[in-house]
Amino acid sequence: MDAEAIGDVFRVFGPVRIRRMFGGQGVYRGELMFALEVYGELYLKADSESAELFRNLGSRPFTYTGRDGRTATMSYWLMPESALDDPDEAAELARLAFEAALRAKAAGSKKGGKASPPRKSPKPA
Repeated sequence: MDAEAIGDVFRVFGPVRIRRMFGGQGVYRGELMFALEVYGELYLKADSESAELFRNLGSRPFTYTGRDGRTATMSYWLMPESALDDPDEAAELARLAFEAALRAKAAGSKKGGKASPPRKSPKPA
């Protein structure tokens, strides 16, 4: 799926930015990645609040086999076929995915990143 086709799917949701990554493409709104295109399929970010909805729509999570032979499952779920042809449904699912991305970002901020080293006070002259 090329960038123009991806933009078309999300046209009601709003402008998106596409960035190539790991053999696929990340789909961003602002600085947040909320969707992933891999092997011609679109996957939407999901979390504990939204994964059940995707499951009920007949979706499945994105999985891949790592170098060690283990299967890894990501928090991106396949966009239902019906949403690819329905801009309003695609926009609603994209909104849910964007909200999941916002929650993930907030959770990462709460955990805190690397602590800054303490500042040394200047030595008196």
